[in-house]
Amino acid sequence: MGAQFIKKGGGTGRRRRRGGAGKMSEINVTPFVDVMLVLLIIFMVAAPMLTVGVPVELPRTSAGALPAEQEEPLSVTLTADGAVLIMSSEVDPDNLIPQLRAIAAERRDNKVFLRADGSIPYARVVQVMGALNTGGFNNIGLVTEQGGPRFDGTAN
Repeated sequence: MGAQFIKKGGGTGRRRRRGGAGKMSEINVTPFVDVMLVLLIIFMVAAPMLTVGVPVELPRTSAGALPAEQEEPLSVTLTADGAVLIMSSEVDPDNLIPQLRAIAAERRDNKVFLRADGSIPYARVVQVMGALNTGGFNNIGLVTEQGGPRFDGTAN
């Protein structure tokens, strides 16, 4: 009969891989990146279309403009010597919050303009802003003069 060859390693002739045929534990991110890039392109094209305004020529009328403010805005001033004034009357700093609460109870809006001398320390300005907030005025506008120096050192 014929001679038979026996393969080394025994068996049927199939080779096994070293790691075996286990499951892949890595996530394939390529399809995820592809989808995200397509969505990015779609939003880049669609976003400018959403912000386009419609040109309209508005009709003209003889009616006056709406009044900007119904009340005279409240003004609080810090002078160079540290005095606090509400409108034009000087107020004791210890009595500032009760007076602000009384004024806030009579007013409809909570807008106040804070004017402070440039030589006043910042900490004092912040203290008065805190008192304004505690007194019921949380819409604080800081009043300044135009024509000051710029960051590049030149004047306006």
